[in-house]
Amino acid sequence: MTAASFGLILAGVLLNATAQLLLKAGTNTLGVITPTAANALPLAGVIATNPHFLGGFACYGISVLVWILALSRVPVSVAYPMLSIGYVVNALAAGYLFSEALTSGRWLGIGFIMIGVYLLARS
Repeated sequence: MTAASFGLILAGVLLNATAQLLLKAGTNTLGVITPTAANALPLAGVIATNPHFLGGFACYGISVLVWILALSRVPVSVAYPMLSIGYVVNALAAGYLFSEALTSGRWLGIGFIMIGVYLLARS
C-alpha cells in the first residue's frame, strides 16, 4: 500500500470518527431521544438545526467521497479492516471529550486492533 493510499484511508477513517463524535456531542445536548409520532417533526427540526449533528452529517458525506477514492486504489479486503482504526480514535477521544471510561479491557482491545492494523498495512 502506498503512502497516498494509506493517507486516503486514514482521512476517511478520521472523518468517520469525527462524525461519530459530533453526533454524540449532539445527543449530549438533547439528552435521551425518544421519537414518537407526536414529536417526530419537532425532533427532526431540532436535529436538522443542531451544529453538532450538521457537522457530523457533513463529515459522513465527505468521508464517503474520500472512501471511494481510497477504494479505487486499495483492495477492499485491505481497506475495510482499516476502518477499525476508528474504534481506537473514538475510544481515546470519547475518554478525553466525554469522560468515558477506558478500562483495562478496552486498552487490551485497542492494542489488538493496532496490531491487526499494522499487520494488514504490511500485507
